[in-house]
Amino acid sequence: MANILTDLAADIYKAADIVAREQVGIVPSVTINGDASERVAQGDVVRSHTTSKPTLNTSYTPAMTIPEGDDQTVGSKTLTLDKVVNVQIPWTGEDIRHVNNGSGFETIYGDQIAQAVRVMVNQIEQDLWSEIYQNASRAVGAAGTTPFDSNFDTVAEVRQILADNGCPMDGQITLALNSAAGTKLRNLAQLQRANEAGGDQLLRQGALLDLQGIMIKESAGVGLHTKGAGTGYDVNNGAGFAVGDTTITLDGGTVNTTGIKAGDVVSFASDSQNYVVKTGLTSAGGDIVLNDPGLRLSVADAAELVVGNSYTGNVAFHRAAVELVARPPAQPQGGDAAVDRLTVQDPFSGLVFEIAAYKGYGKAMFDITTLYGVKAWKDEFIATLMG
Repeated sequence: MANILTDLAADIYKAADIVAREQVGIVPSVTINGDASERVAQGDVVRSHTTSKPTLNTSYTPAMTIPEGDDQTVGSKTLTLDKVVNVQIPWTGEDIRHVNNGSGFETIYGDQIAQAVRVMVNQIEQDLWSEIYQNASRAVGAAGTTPFDSNFDTVAEVRQILADNGCPMDGQITLALNSAAGTKLRNLAQLQRANEAGGDQLLRQGALLDLQGIMIKESAGVGLHTKGAGTGYDVNNGAGFAVGDTTITLDGGTVNTTGIKAGDVVSFASDSQNYVVKTGLTSAGGDIVLNDPGLRLSVADAAELVVGNSYTGNVAFHRAAVELVARPPAQPQGGDAAVDRLTVQDPFSGLVFEIAAYKGYGKAMFDITTLYGVKAWKDEFIATLMG
């Protein structure tokens, strides 16, 4: 029963070029850890270290005694492979006989695999977007208004957030837009003129350009964040909060069921910066946590906190800021009941999937399963462009 899938591989790849596909701009732009040869168990953990800002000494005193040195804290963050996407495609002998009188089993089967990969990639793209936008350091743009109505100044503003946070400007930053923002950008007159755009890529090919050293891409995974309904929160700390603080104590709020949510964009009466909330609050008082690097300006006690409106979360991020780990599931010793396995790579996203064929009683089943996890390691290297 060997080579069942190998004989069908040509139909699988051919179908992948025909079946409709949504824009996938995020998956190829993050760090992908996707070795198909290494299987994992659901719930496996990947750990990464984190370092904090060191103590800066501004004096130098020669002495015969070597200084003790300043203690530093090395922390860690974890990524858990707790997500799964799976598609199962059953066929009976009678089914195959029927379709061979028409389009043919190979053609239909190839399309089914392509559709399966499509929905799996879309889910991974959406999960990545959700992880990225909720871990953005700060935000720019007008919530509820599609950017690029008359210019692309907000690209420079997003870049400034990342540059101020110390993000490397090394050509590995992506700005993932929804299709509405992409259309606005394409319609800008100066980008339609080759002499002003610096080339004819957008005009002739319809591809989004690199602007301000940022790769502009479109993603069907970019979605809407619905703000928390909480109102009336004020800072509750006698000494206020200093630059760099991320945990902010509040009181006096009205929860209105949802309070302050992760992903909400907030500002303070004394600070026009738009901060993104990592950990929200569903009570009248308590702590919220802002994403790193925290406050840009100090905030006084009793300062009003303003929760911004709902927005579409277009996201700018450095490749090193986000990781996607994807693996085939672990198998028992000696393997399971699969009679054949084939690894295929999706030409749109670059992700690798394993297809397994199982034989039953007068019936076969083709299974595609991937375990994966997503993690934003560096909040400082992520910014949101609200739309």
